[in-house]
Amino acid sequence: MTAMTPGSNIPLTAMRVAVDVAAPVRLDVSGLLLGANGKVRSDDDFIFYNQPAGPGVTYRSGGGTAPDAILVDTGALPAGVERIVVTASPDAAGQTFQGIEPTATIRNADDGSPLATFTPPSLTTETALVVVEIYLRNGAWKARAVGQGYANGLAGIATDFGVSVDEEPAAPPAAAQAAPPAPPAPPAPPVAPVDPRVAPPAPAAPPAAPAPGTGKINLDKGRVSLQKNQTVSLVKGGRPLLSQVKMGLGWEPAYRGKDIDLDASVIAYGPQRNHLDSCYFGKLTILNGSVKHSGDNLTGEGAGDDEVITVDLGRLPAEVSGLVFTVNSFSGQKFTEVAKAYCRLLDAATGEELVRFDLTTAEPQTGVMMAKLIRQFSGEWEMTAMGEFVKSRTVRGMVKPAAQAL
Repeated sequence: MTAMTPGSNIPLTAMRVAVDVAAPVRLDVSGLLLGANGKVRSDDDFIFYNQPAGPGVTYRSGGGTAPDAILVDTGALPAGVERIVVTASPDAAGQTFQGIEPTATIRNADDGSPLATFTPPSLTTETALVVVEIYLRNGAWKARAVGQGYANGLAGIATDFGVSVDEEPAAPPAAAQAAPPAPPAPPAPPVAPVDPRVAPPAPAAPPAAPAPGTGKINLDKGRVSLQKNQTVSLVKGGRPLLSQVKMGLGWEPAYRGKDIDLDASVIAYGPQRNHLDSCYFGKLTILNGSVKHSGDNLTGEGAGDDEVITVDLGRLPAEVSGLVFTVNSFSGQKFTEVAKAYCRLLDAATGEELVRFDLTTAEPQTGVMMAKLIRQFSGEWEMTAMGEFVKSRTVRGMVKPAAQAL
């Protein structure tokens, strides 16, 4: 049996597997069926105690004496479903994983024999977790340890993966309760069942919400999943996050494709959009060591981030006002040959994922600007998801278009 660590994966040796998640307290365990776009096809793909069966995926209750489990029959999954995400959250409303050490066990569902275990490390204020995922890679099914925490409960996970979560209406004031009843409204169309223990997302702030794909938010509510052109301020609790961060960039070859060699880079600019330096596989450290590159990944295979760029925001020279993170194909392969490209910002000290942006479109180009970090006059930093394609096989060819995009 394999003891897994975050990001590690194993090939599945059984067609039918069960994933149970045990902890000192009762947990709710759920499963989501995801397509190539990382989203559910409909709310029917959210499998939990109140909707216990879907095509190829079943929820099994432990009855309070054994851990709940999600059973996956890879042979019965519908075409287009390429990933099953297994989640867990404490049954008690508002309880976090602080002091609770959940352990997921992946078993052969036919004989119960364990294949692997995974215990996510360093949990604190998370109220829900993506624990493990079962995923399809080049025609074979594998399991990956994830351990991604959410501070806004199962509702945050569900909405991230495209599930509709109904909000409870607020109670009317007393005066309104005393008023004559209004004529009955027409019956609402039926909706998919919703877990009553999933807390609805926090209400929006009083100002008008930004248009879709735009607008700025911060890290107060935990991990942020960005859409293209959306911006997040790296501020939490009203204070700038001036510490070491890591930008992880990842990709996979297109399905049934071959190895793909992409290069992640970061380009630093001054206040007049002047090019200061570039960090890439041929120059792993720039700006007095405040920006470092992990080195080149030649295939795109393997779990976790393919290349990582570490940035010490507090040590960056004062003239650095912008950083643009790019990915290029020196070999000339186009991004139409790439699947699941993404970038994610992590706290370098804790490994906590702060911000994520998944590239959901592709163009037949050899370069893409993934994201930018911009220093504000106040000293805080903002990250904006870009997803802009460029005809360039090297970081040198990205310097001018990236400057124009600042």
